[in-house]
Amino acid sequence: MSKGGFMKDAMILFAITLVSGACLGGVYEITKAPIAAAEMAAKAEAYKTVLPAAETFEEAGSADALAAANTEISGLGYGNVTVDEAVSGKDASGAEVGYVVTSTSKDGYGGAITVSVGIEADGTVSGIEFLTLAETAGLGMNADKPEWKGQYAGKNVDSFTVTKNGASAENEINAISGATITSNAVTGAVNGAVYYVKNCLAQ
Repeated sequence: MSKGGFMKDAMILFAITLVSGACLGGVYEITKAPIAAAEMAAKAEAYKTVLPAAETFEEAGSADALAAANTEISGLGYGNVTVDEAVSGKDASGAEVGYVVTSTSKDGYGGAITVSVGIEADGTVSGIEFLTLAETAGLGMNADKPEWKGQYAGKNVDSFTVTKNGASAENEINAISGATITSNAVTGAVNGAVYYVKNCLAQ
């Protein structure tokens, strides 16, 4: 190939790359706002599901408190867990009824698991809802079944533990059959949320 031909091909490739990049950038800008809106809507729905007594939600805790808590949580044996954010839930009269904490475990079988945990003012877990769950169909994805994730609700404990032998104590969660990794990851994320509320917010 002549030098001129090589340069021509290089210029064509450069032009294609430039146009493709511009198109991708345009698509990103177009879809960014709807994606963000959908994520916010999903989060708001999760908040209401896990803390139904609340009518409104507002940010709770500072960024510094969150960072400090995550340092503590990393040494508690909950796995690779971080608390992402927390909101305070208030009823129609403006009285605080509890918190919703969003936490993530990176120990899931299929990747990160992000869960919103509703915790009432007295420390009782009122429910959990997944924001991110990409586990194995028929196994780890069973975590999203009401009968499994409902095990956390109505319990006021400092931390939960997973058992394969049938839950017999208030703090025990039955493992999903064939998906102990998922069970432990979800429980670690819930434990991180409970710790954050009881030790960093509700004081």
